Amino acid sequence: MWNGIRWDKLREECGVFGIFNKDDHDVARMTYYALYALQHRGQESAGMAVNDNGTILYHKDMGLVPDVFNEIILNHLKGKMAIGHVRYSTTGDNTRENSQPMVIKYRNGQLALGHNGNLVNASELREKLEEAGAIFQSTNDSEVILNLISRYSLISESIEEAIQKMMQDVRGSYSIVLLTPDKLIGMRDPLGIRPLCIGLLGNSYVLASESCALDAVGAKFIRDVDPGEIVIISDDGLNSIRSDVKEESRLCIFEFIYFARPDSFLDGASVYQARIEAGRRLAMEHPVESDLVIGAPDSGITAAIGYSMESGIPYGQGLIKNRYVGRTFIQPTQAQRETGVRIKLNVMKNAIEGKRLVIIDDSIVRGTTTKRIVQALKEAGAKEVHMRVSSPPMKYPCYFGVDIPSSKQLVASISSVEEVRKLIGADSLAYLSLEGLLSTPVGARCGFCSACFSGEYPMEVPREGSKNLMDRKRQAKI
Repeated sequence: MWNGIRWDKLREECGVFGIFNKDDHDVARMTYYALYALQHRGQESAGMAVNDNGTILYHKDMGLVPDVFNEIILNHLKGKMAIGHVRYSTTGDNTRENSQPMVIKYRNGQLALGHNGNLVNASELREKLEEAGAIFQSTNDSEVILNLISRYSLISESIEEAIQKMMQDVRGSYSIVLLTPDKLIGMRDPLGIRPLCIGLLGNSYVLASESCALDAVGAKFIRDVDPGEIVIISDDGLNSIRSDVKEESRLCIFEFIYFARPDSFLDGASVYQARIEAGRRLAMEHPVESDLVIGAPDSGITAAIGYSMESGIPYGQGLIKNRYVGRTFIQPTQAQRETGVRIKLNVMKNAIEGKRLVIIDDSIVRGTTTKRIVQALKEAGAKEVHMRVSSPPMKYPCYFGVDIPSSKQLVASISSVEEVRKLIGADSLAYLSLEGLLSTPVGARCGFCSACFSGEYPMEVPREGSKNLMDRKRQAKI
């Protein structure tokens, strides 16, 4: 992961945060600090909406959190409650119109919404809404959710009832924070594919994608929002409506592999400990004689430590990342992207020269960056380079918020392990088994979605080549 993004690796999803102030907190600054803690979940855009006595003030723009907000903007955003969002697009173009929170007027005032996830039936719902007269200002599926809530509020006795009706219509993944004129509401999809947790800061409640954002603002972790649960925070305190859906939860396993920060806890399990355990199991499943274990910065480092613990092979730094260089995948040409990677990553020649190396990474998607890493290590004098991956071969697209577009772009889907080994130039290559991976989040109180490895999706999805999938891709480019 180069500064949060590797251009040929998985593109990251979004992060959300919300706070209902019952003390004397500056909600805009609290949200700013929380979004900073969630920056790893999205670097394209950032935004914040604040409720000031029923009027929602908001600011959002393209770029990182410190680039989007300054003192003047934060001083302007005064109110009792706020939500924030950092975005990496999985549906809809990377434009300011698609940045969040999204703010609309509805029958009782204004609504602001921040969404992490992806709807698999967004195109179908959007078409029906447009036929009914809806006009959309963006191309993302989050506006579909907001439009449904607004429309159902016309025939519902409460905003909670409107949300329940919306949840009956949509299929896919979502964790959502919603500002109404007098409430902060959080909700999670019935399978719990995307994470959302609750914290307490004095007498004030907060919601966040990850517990690390609670730590950033000094909030105490209370619990995770349950799959299918709607959490309502108001002057009356915290109340919830729980779904009658009886399906087993399916938290995205990639939260533990890659997305979440190591210091977060998700549904009862430590992300750090899960990655340590992945490295341990990888060493048990695929040992190799070597002199040094190194990790691909940053996502492979924790698993590399686990591999070293289990194997007894010393852990060391073989690669150094320049943390002050921007993203590489946005460069227009392949040559420029490769130059960007070389600037961002340098080999510690004196640490690896003449040694047999085991390098740990979280995944191999297209294989191009992995190939350059292996090549750089060998050019710097590594005697052998053995690649170990702390997840199984990725063979199937994801429809729930991980930007894995097509199996044709996944090298493990079209090539054998030996063919991938030859492609990347490693002396050996091995992946963690799916069974081993699913056992790594020790203490987790949930099941997992691992469809990108197994092809077994937790709900009906638009298959590659289908009309629905083509409609969805075309809609995202309008």
